[in-house]
Amino acid sequence: MKKIKIGKTDIVTSRLFLGTLSLGGESVWGDCEDSESIRTIRRACELGINSFDTAPVYGFGRSERVLGQALKNKRAECTILTKCGVVWDRPEGGDLLYSRDGHDCYRNLTEKSIRYEIGRSLKRLATDYIDIYMVHWPATAAFPVPIEETMGVLNALKKEGIIRSIGVSNLSLEQLQEYSTHGEIDVYQGRLSMLDRKSFDLINGFCLERGITFQGYSPFERGLLTGAIGRDYTVRPGDARSSIRWYNDGYREKVLTMLEGWADLREKYGCSQSALTIAWTLAQAENICLCIGTRRESSIIDNVRGGCLELTRADLERMDADIAEVLRHGTD
Repeated sequence: MKKIKIGKTDIVTSRLFLGTLSLGGESVWGDCEDSESIRTIRRACELGINSFDTAPVYGFGRSERVLGQALKNKRAECTILTKCGVVWDRPEGGDLLYSRDGHDCYRNLTEKSIRYEIGRSLKRLATDYIDIYMVHWPATAAFPVPIEETMGVLNALKKEGIIRSIGVSNLSLEQLQEYSTHGEIDVYQGRLSMLDRKSFDLINGFCLERGITFQGYSPFERGLLTGAIGRDYTVRPGDARSSIRWYNDGYREKVLTMLEGWADLREKYGCSQSALTIAWTLAQAENICLCIGTRRESSIIDNVRGGCLELTRADLERMDADIAEVLRHGTD
């Protein structure tokens, strides 16, 4: 498994983080068995994935609890990334982000709220420190919190040894620049896939200049780029895939035709489409790591294969040309 150093820290992680969003259950994902989730996490550890991405709001605490159980007796070997800034159990609320499964979830990045959140996260994760503590969503005009206040408490937590590094997610470039004036940002998290390439300027620009590691999420576009989603797949109302435009019948046809055209590459490298997608994405820049979500133990092997593959320059250029053609049609 390829490794990466996180920002300017001494934290070295696998370039693949196992994302635990779906392990929290919730209506958009459907329920799952905690015992199976624990097996998946432990299997990832065995195969070289030592890094895990979670958040308090994933399953309203469930994802963190399951991860804490799975990493019992393995904590020192693993990197945990969890987040702050989205609360559902605080009386003062904040700016409503969404409502789901009987919970109203609010953005709240005040010092008081973050102190409360990290205490709860440490308890659920059964640990006394967090390796990477990340701002999940920025504050808004409806519930403004100065970035200086948010970074002030994060810097204090770092000084106290409760967190080892600071990350941010879902920010504009301007917001990232302002956060960086108030302390060291080591990780930026944003959407990244073959079909969503808006972040590449940020990756090769500000992040590279400042030594910030870019953690990409949704590289599979909710499963479409694994090849497991066929032409006859029906997106049900409320499904997490319903907001992804590539699931539209016309766009999906073009994507699936592209994937079918890479059958010889999958044979050449002895890999699945998931692994090929991971390998292509990691090859785009050395400062990229990826958050890969899965519930199934069987999928971990495919993911690890992708984290080890080295594609030739010619094959990367061929895939680039095919992707560019799909993206051209996607803007029609």
